[in-house]
Amino acid sequence: MKMKERLFILSQYLTPHHLLSRLIGCAAECRAPWFKNRLITWFAKQYQVDMSEAQVEEPTAYEHFNAFFTRALKDGARPLDNQPGAVLCPADGAVSQLGRIEHGRIFQAKGHSYSVTELLGGDSDRAAPFMGGDFATVYLSPKDYHRVHMPLAGTLREMIYVPGRLFSVNQTTAENVPELFARNERVVCVFDTERGPMAVVLVGAMIVASIETVWAGLITPPKRELKTVRYDEAARAPISLEKGAELGRFKLGSTAIVLFGPAQVQWAAELGANSPVRMGQLLGN
Repeated sequence: MKMKERLFILSQYLTPHHLLSRLIGCAAECRAPWFKNRLITWFAKQYQVDMSEAQVEEPTAYEHFNAFFTRALKDGARPLDNQPGAVLCPADGAVSQLGRIEHGRIFQAKGHSYSVTELLGGDSDRAAPFMGGDFATVYLSPKDYHRVHMPLAGTLREMIYVPGRLFSVNQTTAENVPELFARNERVVCVFDTERGPMAVVLVGAMIVASIETVWAGLITPPKRELKTVRYDEAARAPISLEKGAELGRFKLGSTAIVLFGPAQVQWAAELGANSPVRMGQLLGN
């Protein structure tokens, strides 16, 4: 590692992750025009955000930065692949890694992997159906559309909030922070689908103010402790979402991880590490 990278990784361990993220979260909700307009205009220019796709194209028309960041797109901006059996990409961004879950572990980057059991909240029974299955990790960059959608139609079985750190998520941290995605704060959503259980994991990161789902709203428990909510018929009315429907969103972005059980999906041959992707395109069959 270069000295600059070493210092960056060291700063990741020393920074008060949650305090910094909550402070930035407050700023991102500021409605004062003099502040939010400057912040949004700077961000859109700095990261070359394509506003022509947005339902509201004028950046300063949004009530605050978070509204701009989680902006809706125009109808048809993300056409869904209609091949029979298609598994859709859940988000805009780039493939970080994808492949087989081997020996209960998911490949992270360059000599690093992490436990699927820990990723899903530490419950071995919950993780068991995914052993020997397949995973795809999609990283959302600052310029991307930051809503996450359903790869397949499914009925929500349970949602698990898993407390953790908020390390930055990028190539440098993936290569140098062991078990990065199983250490960061995350929301695990487990669905029953035509291809068996499917997990979609929304992973937080440094300055990610919050994660939302369409059925529960803002996921920021007052206490950072493991919390499981079941959505089976015995617990509450079932929640079913169609393929391509919005699942949740990041207020400042991070990573979405999709898991399937053994022999249920074959990832598209043209995709590999660092492949750019858009929500709705073919991720696998």
